[in-house]
Amino acid sequence: MIINTGQRTDIPAFYFQWFANRLKEGFVCVRNPFNPRQVSRYRLDPAVVDAIGFCTKNPAPMFPYMDLLKDYGQYWFVSITPYGRDIEPNVPDKHRLLEDFRKLSRMVGVHSMGWRYDPIFLSDRYTADYHLHAFKQIAAALEGYTETVVISFIDLYPKVRRNFPEAKEVTKDQRLALGKEMIRIASAHCMTVKPCAEGDELAAYGADCGGCMRISDYEKAIGKQLDAPKKKGARAECACYLSCDIGAYNTCRHLCRYCYANAEPSKVLAQSRLHDPNSPFLIGNYREDDQIHDVPQKSWIDRQLSFI
Repeated sequence: MIINTGQRTDIPAFYFQWFANRLKEGFVCVRNPFNPRQVSRYRLDPAVVDAIGFCTKNPAPMFPYMDLLKDYGQYWFVSITPYGRDIEPNVPDKHRLLEDFRKLSRMVGVHSMGWRYDPIFLSDRYTADYHLHAFKQIAAALEGYTETVVISFIDLYPKVRRNFPEAKEVTKDQRLALGKEMIRIASAHCMTVKPCAEGDELAAYGADCGGCMRISDYEKAIGKQLDAPKKKGARAECACYLSCDIGAYNTCRHLCRYCYANAEPSKVLAQSRLHDPNSPFLIGNYREDDQIHDVPQKSWIDRQLSFI
């Protein structure tokens, strides 16, 4: 099976010690975000966990603990965008992130690495030309360290509208113009563009519109075929294989203004204060009324087939 860590928060950036403790103890508890009494308990054991998926804006805090992951398959998405602290107030320096990306790629392998350049929005400061210039620079710096770059355009979810009221939708003409040029730049640096939940409008220009985190991506990363149960994407327009996320909403302290997973910053900071690195839960601990469900787990690896 696959464990995901990055749909709700950034565990490598902020909760690395907790995650290391969970790997050492061999299990993790996750509250249902819509019914907190319901708790799913997962074993963290390479005998049943074939791969762990990460999505982070800062992988470096996990580097001292990478030995704990050596027996697990891994796939890492690292987001590197051109925005300043007006948009991403707590994201580390981008030049440092480029070096950390390359370091991580050398640790886990190029097939276990993806670069995310998203979400894309346009403003007086962050113009189309600005994006293309930055995209070209980052792509050049990451050539040879990944074969995948994921792009998406900003979605104005309610939380985004609240925290980023001046954000505007990117028009179709703007999406096509930017996407077409980004595909050209990425190809020049040996990368394939995968649009995230953007339909197939960029397929004609060479984008892979089949989903940015598919079972086939995990298979390529671990070099083995997976017999995974069928599962729908997180959204109707999403074709990715996302399940078993161990994070929690309203806990990412990057406080990016475009984030769909955070409410207002005061709630994020209040939630973060409830974090105990020794707890089985990312936020808080056991409660008297918890209804704990031990999730059935097994390896999905097809032992008859493997990739070279």
